Amino acid sequence: MCSCTTYYIPLESFKQQFTGIDSTKMVNLSVQGPLNEQYNYKANTISIIECKDKNGNPFSLKNTPSIEIRFTYGHRNKRKVFYFDRISVNRHSVTGVESRFMDFIRKTIPLDSITKIEVQDGRKQFNTTY
Repeated sequence: MCSCTTYYIPLESFKQQFTGIDSTKMVNLSVQGPLNEQYNYKANTISIIECKDKNGNPFSLKNTPSIEIRFTYGHRNKRKVFYFDRISVNRHSVTGVESRFMDFIRKTIPLDSITKIEVQDGRKQFNTTY
């Protein structure tokens, strides 16, 4: 993640925002990358991400293909970055895709091991083409 503004999502808020949204609710999305390459993939349907700024003030962040989410988890405080629109959540875990180029690079993290959730706009030039 770059040095852009970072926002935080409390774990309970994160779970609430994904209530009723799982991998079966994903929609087809077509995105043009910075080199005019085309990506077609399934994306979650969250349009606004409810988060907090560094001072704890509420902030509504528009979900776009360039939004990245970083999870800190486990007893060793491991970190994993996904594209926000490529994550899905079930009762026990969050699964995300790490790359636009290689769809098969996925990771699943147990929800009860997450200690911090950060989101920011990676400012990558992805344009939704529907």
